[in-house]
Amino acid sequence: MSYQSVLRPGLFEGRVYIVTGGGSGIGRCTAHELAALGAQVALVGRKQEKVDAVKAEIEEDDGTASAHSCDIREEESVRATVKAIIAEHGRLDGLVNNAGGQFASPLTGINQKGWETVVRTNLTGGFLMAREAYTQALSKTGGSIVNIVADMWGGMPGMGHSGAARAGMVNFTQTAAVEWAPSGVRVNAVAPGWIASSGMDNYPAHMKSWIRSLADAVPIKRMGTESEVSSVICFLLSEGAAFISGDCWRIDGGGSQGSRIWPMPNAKNNEPYNGFHRATTPKVLSED
Repeated sequence: MSYQSVLRPGLFEGRVYIVTGGGSGIGRCTAHELAALGAQVALVGRKQEKVDAVKAEIEEDDGTASAHSCDIREEESVRATVKAIIAEHGRLDGLVNNAGGQFASPLTGINQKGWETVVRTNLTGGFLMAREAYTQALSKTGGSIVNIVADMWGGMPGMGHSGAARAGMVNFTQTAAVEWAPSGVRVNAVAPGWIASSGMDNYPAHMKSWIRSLADAVPIKRMGTESEVSSVICFLLSEGAAFISGDCWRIDGGGSQGSRIWPMPNAKNNEPYNGFHRATTPKVLSED
C-alpha cells in the first residue's frame, strides 16, 4: 500500500521540507504524505530513534528522507541542524513547525519551570526553527512555512501554558507573514482540534474517560484523523495556496464554533478521510 493523498501525484517533486516532531503523530503522517508527493523530507525530533524509524518507513515506501536529532529549544542546535539539512539536501523549500508538547494542569499547579518548558517548546522552538529556515535558505529562494498550533480560542483551561504559547505562535505567524513576504515566503498556521493521534496516549490514566468523550463536543460528532490535518498542511505548502499568508486554519469539525446553548444531536454523512496507510488508532480510543 501507499499513501492515498487527495493532492496530485508529484506535487512536491524535487522539493525539500523540514518536519519537526516528525517521529510520531501528525508530524509522522505529514512527512509520509510529503514524501509520497515526491518531496525529500528532513525529519527533526529530540529522539533519534523515533525519526530513524519514520525515515525507514518512508524509504520502505520508496520515498526519500533524512533523520536529525535536535532540541528545538536550543538556538545553536537549531542553527546547526538547519545548516546540516541544507548541506545534505542541497536546498530547502519549506518548514512544517509541528514539534510541541504540554502536560495537563490548572494554572495554579504550574510552576515556573513547567511554564517555561512548555513555552520554550511550543513558542520559542517554533520561532527558532522558522527564523533559521528563513535566514539560511528561504530568504533567498522563497518558500512556505506552516506552524501547527491548537484550538486556544476562548482560553485553554487545564493547559494554560500551552494555550498562551500557541496564541503567541499565531501572532508570530501573522508578523512573519508580513516581514518575510518581500522574500516570497508565505507563513500560515493550522489549529487541529481533537485528532485521533498517538499523542493522546501520553496523558495520564485519569484522563482516559475524558479523552473518549471529546467527540461529543464536536458538531460532526467524531474526532479528526491525522490525514485530515496533513492534507491541509500540504495544501498550504503548495502553489495552490500562493495567495494565502498570515492565516490560521482550524481543523476541528466545527468544535471551536460550538455553543452550550445550541444542541448537538447525532450527526450523519461525515465519514472521515484517512489516506495514511500506516495510521494506527491511539490505545486510549481502542481500549474497552
